[in-house]
Amino acid sequence: MMGALTPKRWAKRAVTRNLIRRQIHAVSCEFEKGLTPTAYVVRLRAAFNPQKFVSASSDVLKHTVREELKQLFGKVSVA
Repeated sequence: MMGALTPKRWAKRAVTRNLIRRQIHAVSCEFEKGLTPTAYVVRLRAAFNPQKFVSASSDVLKHTVREELKQLFGKVSVA
């Protein structure tokens, strides 16, 4: 089970919050086999720089989020 918390404090636009949530669920599916079967919660704890990511739903933002998530799940993965 995977939970994703993306507060307005760190991602002001709903488009950005939804993009981050979708990426969390997509990457968690990739790592599903290597994770211990338990409940996980991924929480956004810092803002993405709006000067660097001008568009609320850009490919650059998507790629950056995905890479950070892969690093995170790589640390937690058992296999």
